[in-house]
Amino acid sequence: MPSARLRTAATVAAVAAALALTGCGSSSDDAAGSGAKKIAVKVTDDGCQASPATAEAGALTFEVTNSDAKRVTEAEILKDGKILGEKENLTPGLSGSSFTLRLEPGEYVVLCPNAATDQSAFTVTEAKGATAAATTDADLASSVATYKAYLEDQTAQLTAQTGKFVAAVKAGDVAQAKALFAPTRAYYERIEPVAESFGDLDPQIDARVNDVDPGDQWTGFHKLEKALWADGTLDGMDPVADKLLTDVKDLQTKVRTVELAPEQIANGAVGLLDEVAKSKITGEEDRYSHTDLWDFAANVAGAREAVDVLAPTLRTKDAALLATINGQFKDVLASLSKYQTADGYQDYSAVTDDQRRTMTTQVNALAESLSKIAPLIA
Repeated sequence: MPSARLRTAATVAAVAAALALTGCGSSSDDAAGSGAKKIAVKVTDDGCQASPATAEAGALTFEVTNSDAKRVTEAEILKDGKILGEKENLTPGLSGSSFTLRLEPGEYVVLCPNAATDQSAFTVTEAKGATAAATTDADLASSVATYKAYLEDQTAQLTAQTGKFVAAVKAGDVAQAKALFAPTRAYYERIEPVAESFGDLDPQIDARVNDVDPGDQWTGFHKLEKALWADGTLDGMDPVADKLLTDVKDLQTKVRTVELAPEQIANGAVGLLDEVAKSKITGEEDRYSHTDLWDFAANVAGAREAVDVLAPTLRTKDAALLATINGQFKDVLASLSKYQTADGYQDYSAVTDDQRRTMTTQVNALAESLSKIAPLIA
C-alpha cells in the first residue's frame, strides 16, 4: 500500500470516479528510444508542475523527480476526475521514475497529494501531421478485452470470498477468519492498481493504520487483521466487516465500467511489483498476520497476467524483451516456491534478511524490464 493515499476532500471527490488503471512506467532511456516526448515533473512540498506544461497529443513519458519533498510522495495525471497514471513511493532524492501514457487533446491535472498547492494544469494540444495516430491494433484491442474480463473475474471472486470472510468475522470464528484472510486478499492484490484508481475506495478496503490521518476512521482488511492476530478478539468488528463487504461490492461494480488503454495495463504491472518491493518484502503490509508472501505471490500473478495479455504485441515489437521478462518471472517464482506450504505460504517472519534481499533484487530487475513495455506500445 502506498503511504500517501489520503487526499483533501476536494481531491477525493475528484478522483473517486476514476475509471482507469494506474501505475508507473518506463525509464527515461527507454522512453527516449520509443519516440515518446519527455515531460519533467518535479515534486516539492510546495507542489508539482509539468515542464513543459503543454505538449502535443500522442505518447508522453512523465519523468518524475523528488529532490527534497518530505510530505509529497506521489504524482498523478488526471483527466475529468480519472487517474490515468501515477508514480508512488517518491522518497527524497529519487529520480528516474516515470510512466508513459498516450494522451488526447484536452486539459489535464498534475496532482501531488499533501503539497501546499496540490494541483497544476497540463494542456495537450492537437498533434501536427500523423503523430496523433494511436498505435492500437487488433492484438492490443484483444489484450484490453481479455484483461477487462480478468478484472471482472477477480472482483467477482473477491466479492464471494469476502462474503465468507465477513461471515466468519461476524460469527466470532477467529480460526476460520484467519484461514480465509490471506486467500481472500489475494484476489484484491492481483488487481490493486485498478482499485487504487478509484480514489478513496482503496484506502477504505486496504489501508494500513499508518495510512490513516489522525481523527479519520480506519476500516478494511488490515483493521480486521489487527483484531484477529494482535487483539485476539472480534468483539466490535461487525460494522468494520459489513463496511468491507459493501466496499468490495462497490469495487466490483466500478470495475465493470473501467476504461483501459494498453499502456495502462503495462503501467499497472510495474505498479504491482512496486508494491512488492516497497511494502511486501519489508513485511510492513501484513504486520500482524505475517501473510506477506500471499500478497507477494498475488502481486506477481497480477503482473504476469498483464504481460500475458500483451504478449502477442510484445512478440512482434520486441521478442527479446519478452524472453527476458519471461526468464525474470521464472526467477521470482522460483524464489517464491521455496516458501510454499501445503495450504499456501509460510509465515513471513521466518524469511531471513538475506533471502529478502535476493527477492528484492529479482523483483527490481523484473520491474525494470516491465517498465519498457508501456513506451513500446503507447
